[in-house]
Amino acid sequence: MTPTRIAIAAALAAALAVPVAVQAQGNMEKCYGVAKAGKNDCQTAASSCAGTSKKDAQSDAWISVPKGTCEKIAGGKLTSS
Repeated sequence: MTPTRIAIAAALAAALAVPVAVQAQGNMEKCYGVAKAGKNDCQTAASSCAGTSKKDAQSDAWISVPKGTCEKIAGGKLTSS
């Protein structure tokens, strides 16, 4: 396979994957206060990276869950406060 064909195949694969990722994100919401220590999805006030929360159910640590699920989880909140 030529480098040109590889580049075209990679670009096509990326173009097809982006709409799926965007659609999946639209069906998700941030759920605060339910992540286990070290299992958060993004930064918190006390840490700069995903997977760095210091304790279970840290109020500013969040995970992505399907829309409508967070409020069904004990301790789950849609805001960090």
